[in-house]
Amino acid sequence: MNLEGKWYWQACGSRGMVPPIMKTNIRKSSERGHANHGWLDSHHTFSFADYHDPAQMGFRSLRVINEDRVAPGGGFPTHPHRDMEIFSYVVGGTLEHKDSLGNGRQLKPGQIQLMSAGSGVTHSEFNPSRSEPAHFLQIWIKPRAQGLTPSYTEWHPSPESDHATMVLVISPDGRAGSAAIHQEAEVWRVRLKAGETVSHEVAAGRGLWLQLIAGKVQANGSPLDAGDAASTTSAGRFEITAAEDAEALLFDLA
Repeated sequence: MNLEGKWYWQACGSRGMVPPIMKTNIRKSSERGHANHGWLDSHHTFSFADYHDPAQMGFRSLRVINEDRVAPGGGFPTHPHRDMEIFSYVVGGTLEHKDSLGNGRQLKPGQIQLMSAGSGVTHSEFNPSRSEPAHFLQIWIKPRAQGLTPSYTEWHPSPESDHATMVLVISPDGRAGSAAIHQEAEVWRVRLKAGETVSHEVAAGRGLWLQLIAGKVQANGSPLDAGDAASTTSAGRFEITAAEDAEALLFDLA
């Protein structure tokens, strides 16, 4: 919010007036694309693979949010990518990553792996468990430039951040222990107990996308259930209140 907007908000509050309403758009879970391949059950927030909706091609630099559930022993075989920032946020189970850069990792719930595909990379993602499904969000963000040198990094919560209501997990400069991304994008993990509230200031010229992973919240007064999303391009304070224990990712995008 700019200084004029902050002054107006404070003036309204001090006079008992209602401050300007931030326009918020809602994307319901039931409106997402859906594909079930047996080994993979996937919900697509934006157009992806066989699901195409010209009105849902992404949000600013955010291009893909797939909520994937991979059956025990299943996974994505080795395949190529380029010119995309790709990260996975593990919700449940175990996700095993391998790539042509020589990385091989097993990630657990709450952890993130971020791969900058750049000029070209191949990778695979598997569920190594024989009994437990893997549940994760696969997210693609367009980089600020093409042909970058491919790279890989991870974010793991510390004991302190694991219980924080809002923690920065991805940023352009890798500050505060976050993973660095080649885009003017910040990603925050939000975890709230029932009744808790957090807020985020959206600066002029930027956009916010909130993807609810679990629980129920009020997002600027709009009710969201797991799988729903809320977005805005209005400057101001975006407020999230948990109706029950909740987990989400919040994207602040140029």
